[in-house]
Amino acid sequence: MPHEPVAVVGVGQTRHAAARRDVSIAGLVREAALRALADAGLGWAEIDAVVIGKAPDFFEGVMMPELYLADALGAVGKPMLRVHTAGSVGGSTALVAAQLVKARVHTTVLALAFEKQSESNAMWGLSLPVPFQQPLLAGAGGFFAPHIRAYMRRSGAPETIGSLVAHKDRRNALRNPYAHLHEHGVTLEKVQASPMLWDPVRYSETCPSSDGACAMVLTGRAGAARSPAPPAWVHGGAMRSEPTLFPGKDFVSPRAGKECAADVYRQAGITDPRREIDVAELYVPFSWYEPMWLENLGFAAEGQGWRLTEAGVTGMDGDLPVNPSGGVLSTNPIGASGMIRFAEAALQVRGRAGEHQIDGARRALGHAYGGGSQFFAMWLVGTDPPAG
Repeated sequence: MPHEPVAVVGVGQTRHAAARRDVSIAGLVREAALRALADAGLGWAEIDAVVIGKAPDFFEGVMMPELYLADALGAVGKPMLRVHTAGSVGGSTALVAAQLVKARVHTTVLALAFEKQSESNAMWGLSLPVPFQQPLLAGAGGFFAPHIRAYMRRSGAPETIGSLVAHKDRRNALRNPYAHLHEHGVTLEKVQASPMLWDPVRYSETCPSSDGACAMVLTGRAGAARSPAPPAWVHGGAMRSEPTLFPGKDFVSPRAGKECAADVYRQAGITDPRREIDVAELYVPFSWYEPMWLENLGFAAEGQGWRLTEAGVTGMDGDLPVNPSGGVLSTNPIGASGMIRFAEAALQVRGRAGEHQIDGARRALGHAYGGGSQFFAMWLVGTDPPAG
């Protein structure tokens, strides 16, 4: 029996902010879920299973929160799965939900990912004490900055590339009502004048810490036919992982990322991603990762990704728009950040991205990574059902 084609028929996001003190975690996830259900034109009774994902539990200090969130998500008496793959978890959660539909285990599945970082401190939660790591690493930025420097040496990229990405994404976020950061009056000069946090990463070139959630409703062919709005069809999806450290590890362009993208492209029949993909939502928590991922995912040759950024190719009016939503640089509830990338890709091909819609977008890539560049999740969605 052939696999069931999978469609995204509902997308919902919360209002993202540094602190959502107006809601509990349960209220936060329900906000996203209700919006996804409304978008799909469905009620709780029509959801067969729930797949939930988030970053490590110590980020909020609530262990196994999925147990107490079951009733908030209409999952009482229904199967509920928890997914965790560090920062890529939002993408992995969507893929697990898609596989349940694809394999006909369930007809309609609610996928949801969240983080309420204001109830903890993710940066210091990620800063392990001596002797387990060097002193003053201070969160993820301290881990990734040396890899960015390595990319700059290998590629010959000028120092200005990071600020170009940050300026672009912060301006894009002004078009997105759900984005956390709305920096009116942001200029390239302001980005370049912001304090240096982890050389070469400046304050304005790094992601915020956000409270937020994202949800999607996934279903099969029959459910898509009943959808009140155009669905986004999943043409390919894959996950890959590799150890944080091993001999020959390439932190600049991890093998797992390359292999994950290659698998997605094979499933989707993509042979030239630069020409065949209309828009990409890439997981870019530090601005320099835009050119790095452009190379890792096959949009540019090794050492050439920064040239696409510099030439404006990745802008809203470029021929490969990257992160028209504002990306992780503008909204970062860690557990949900990957799903937001997947959801934004789906919104683009559904023609429902509002002011940050890319005209004529027919195929879009959603991308997430996590840990020490060790977990990867990606999918490609399109306007038409997959062939076969």
